[in-house]
Amino acid sequence: MVTHLVEFYGWEELGQRITIRCFTHDPSINSSLKFLRKTPWARERVEGLYLKALRDAKKK
Repeated sequence: MVTHLVEFYGWEELGQRITIRCFTHDPSINSSLKFLRKTPWARERVEGLYLKALRDAKKK
């Protein structure tokens, strides 16, 4: 999911859409996954953005 979002938006836009430190300061897939496993509210936001990205990709 995170990999798809990074490919779709890039780290900079992803950090703007969901303002969490693991996306804005020295981002990496590993640090993001570690944070998201421990933080349910952030995981919900990422899941919602992932679903939106899938819908937007189908429209193109």
